[in-house]
Amino acid sequence: MRLLVPLEPRPSAPLARANPLAKLGATLVLLVALFASLDGVTATVILAALVALIPASGLAALALVRRSWLIGLTAISIGVANVLFAPAQAGATIVELGPLRIGSETLLDGAGLSVRLLAVGLAGILATATSQPTDIADALIQQLRVSPRFAVGALAAIRLLPALARDWQTAALARRARGVDAGRSPLGAMRLFAGLLLSLLVGSVRRATRLSLAMQARGLGARECRTVARVQRMRPGDWAWIAGALVLATGAVAASLAIGTWRPLLG
Repeated sequence: MRLLVPLEPRPSAPLARANPLAKLGATLVLLVALFASLDGVTATVILAALVALIPASGLAALALVRRSWLIGLTAISIGVANVLFAPAQAGATIVELGPLRIGSETLLDGAGLSVRLLAVGLAGILATATSQPTDIADALIQQLRVSPRFAVGALAAIRLLPALARDWQTAALARRARGVDAGRSPLGAMRLFAGLLLSLLVGSVRRATRLSLAMQARGLGARECRTVARVQRMRPGDWAWIAGALVLATGAVAASLAIGTWRPLLG
């Protein structure tokens, strides 16, 4: 469950120094472009640009792959499922094995969906993994003027992710010490996984209840006015990230239009 342990970027990296709200705004611009288009060219251009941005994020590429492999596997699985279980196979036949037939257009649509989901996942990871949770909460309060109860609640939720990973590892080691093992049975492995997941859920609810009582006891939300210890400002460089995302989204759509593959979600 190291997937729940936050990545630690290099503090001096350009993306790590940016305002968290600027990174979230840039991600939102890219998500609009990704969800508004159904073609694979737009998603491919954006994904390529995000991959090229990894060195500027301060995240180790190998660690990023190790932590996000589940997102990649899910994106590819969804694309494959959409190809295999499509209502009708469009285009020239690429694969034909008995009753199985895969058309070229359906295959391209499935590949485009996988690339789009990969781009969405990578954009979200780069925006959140390069931001400190306290900075995100401060930016939400100072720039977006959200309720401190919501911002501090989101901060507490992010801070609990490493605790969830430790609880999962502790429960797995405890079961192993008791000799509980699925062996080579896939059904047994699924049953053990479901049991671990249930125990993690119960423990998370109990911890969240205790944390909520502790925060209320300390007076969180008792008064409307609340001071902030860390000042967050939107600097020109922060606005440049949002402008760069807008240029990237516009260029990706323009490239799709030039090639002739643009397919809007509505229309």
